[in-house]
Amino acid sequence: MDLILETKRLLLRPLSFSDAEAMFAMDCNPRVHRYLWQNPTQELTETIKIIEYIHKQYDENKIGRFATILKETGEFIGWTGIKYITDHVENGKTNFYDYGYRLDEKFWNKGYATEASIAWLAYGFNKMGITEMNAYTHTLNGASNHVLQKVGFDFVEDYPDKDGVTWKWWQLEKTKYETQKQML
Repeated sequence: MDLILETKRLLLRPLSFSDAEAMFAMDCNPRVHRYLWQNPTQELTETIKIIEYIHKQYDENKIGRFATILKETGEFIGWTGIKYITDHVENGKTNFYDYGYRLDEKFWNKGYATEASIAWLAYGFNKMGITEMNAYTHTLNGASNHVLQKVGFDFVEDYPDKDGVTWKWWQLEKTKYETQKQML
């Protein structure tokens, strides 16, 4: 996959195996997984399998999560991007576009998630022709919930997962995006 997106401070590029160590360092941090499934990565080999899986998504769906790089330093700060969900059911749905991100803790609260989100929404709606973008967050993850609201997602509903954990379902339709993009 040869897509590269740029923002003022970020470079968004396909994940590579050279990102594995930095991605592992992010994903083994329990604080990063607090609002995920509380299952931090234990071995670098797990991260390599995740990158292999993402490469498969690039091949099959022409999109997936991308490495998010701080342009000033070249540091891997996490991943962001659009994923086409076909491998599981979420809130009773499958075969949908999902926007998501995960950043290493030392890069939280610096506006990077918002900056990447704005770029990905523009790409998804304007270049890919997506008509509806979805996202889901742990109900208690105030920071991620705030980012999604800030970039225009509408909260649709709370829903429980198979373990009884409550998640928030978010949605942004292209028509709303078109009317609000001047404000972003």
